[in-house]
Amino acid sequence: MVAERNALHHNKPKFGAILHSSDPSLPSPTTANKHTSKNDHSHHNDYSTHRSSASATSPGYYDNCTQGSSTEGSPYVMSPWNPATASPYNKSPWITPSPLNPLDENFPLNGLIGSLIREEGHIYSLAVKGDLLYTGSDSRNIRVWKNLKDFTGFKSKSGLVKAIVISGERIFTGHQDGKIRVWKVSPKNPSNHRRIGSLPTMKDFIRSSMNPKNYVEVRRHRNVVRIRHFDAVSCMSMNEEQGLLYSGSWDKSFKVWRIADSKCLESVAAHDDAVNSVVVGFESLVFTGSADGTVKVWRRELQGKGTTHVLVQTLLKQENAVTALVVNKEAAIVYCGSSDGLVNYWEREKHLSHGGVLRGHKLAVLCLSAAGNFVFSGSADKNICVWRRDAGGPHTCLSVLTGHTGPVKCLTVVEDHGSKDKTDQRWVVYSGSLDRSVKVWRVSEDAPDLRQFRALENDASVRQQALQFQY
Repeated sequence: MVAERNALHHNKPKFGAILHSSDPSLPSPTTANKHTSKNDHSHHNDYSTHRSSASATSPGYYDNCTQGSSTEGSPYVMSPWNPATASPYNKSPWITPSPLNPLDENFPLNGLIGSLIREEGHIYSLAVKGDLLYTGSDSRNIRVWKNLKDFTGFKSKSGLVKAIVISGERIFTGHQDGKIRVWKVSPKNPSNHRRIGSLPTMKDFIRSSMNPKNYVEVRRHRNVVRIRHFDAVSCMSMNEEQGLLYSGSWDKSFKVWRIADSKCLESVAAHDDAVNSVVVGFESLVFTGSADGTVKVWRRELQGKGTTHVLVQTLLKQENAVTALVVNKEAAIVYCGSSDGLVNYWEREKHLSHGGVLRGHKLAVLCLSAAGNFVFSGSADKNICVWRRDAGGPHTCLSVLTGHTGPVKCLTVVEDHGSKDKTDQRWVVYSGSLDRSVKVWRVSEDAPDLRQFRALENDASVRQQALQFQY
């Protein structure tokens, strides 16, 4: 998740505010950076954008994504924001039908399954547990969906829901007001959710506030209790094996919570600016990304009777804010999205080394998700790039999923158990957007990439013309 806070006492227009407007002419990353200062929290937000040309074969599938790590070529020429191609009708498959049949169940094409829309608010967070999808928005509601239908919901009195993490029967929600709410779903009646507490607990907060040593200075003449976030909770991540919940905040820290008793075990002053992403990785490592432009690696180590998180490496230092992180634990790869629209990644061999850059967006990467050989990047450009890691390490842009009319704020991926072809690994992707919708996509690892797809289509077209000539 990333942060999107409105700055105070600033005369220039803020990029975050622009993203919530209906004006499609969003600024470029360079322009956006000019409108944000290093210490201005509005730049923790929804930064940059990229457009791609619409495919003439399938709705929700763009075919002009930059391949691999190449820096050549601009998808903006065929952008749906380009007046010449603004109408989806111009690229409609009903005008130029493809000789390929992407609706064939055996045809491994990536595309849209459905859209979930409830006019409550912009979607900032989502999580999946079994057949239930949880979505959080600025309406303060947490909606629950089942089989693409509105199933139930529950409401928090707290601020907008910026992060959702699920562990067993517990749902943790991180909020704009700095609070973490804890909910429990009834095992007998999954439509019933009740709030069972918050982090920290009131008992721990009162006990901690009585000791002056438990306070930290956050601003001049302002001290706060160490165990509670004093600014928005922007991200959370769960270590299921250790029973630990990590929360990152605009207060520049991340905190470690023991789920068994809701205790705050540690508060780490991690960055010089807002923490936009915290991710539990491999080998007891935790990764944090911040608006200060850094990605840091932390290791949990024994110290005395307890444990502490020690900084072991800084992977990245840059001017542009780090807006999203994701870890592919099986492949031991860390991906980092930034406000310049780039996705950097590091591979674990003997140590973490920079593997390359994925260039597929013109505006900020706002969210990342990974599954199997895929990594997905959602952006302020309203698009989702699908990257496939091929044998040997290089990444190919398989496709660009389109259809959102607002910045894509959150992504999650689950295995598609409904696929009849067991040799074809398919995934279901959920994307939440500031257009107030959640879209559901199906993605196949056996789908042809963009160049292969064009070649297949040309082949089929030639065969079709040959048959017509015979008759």
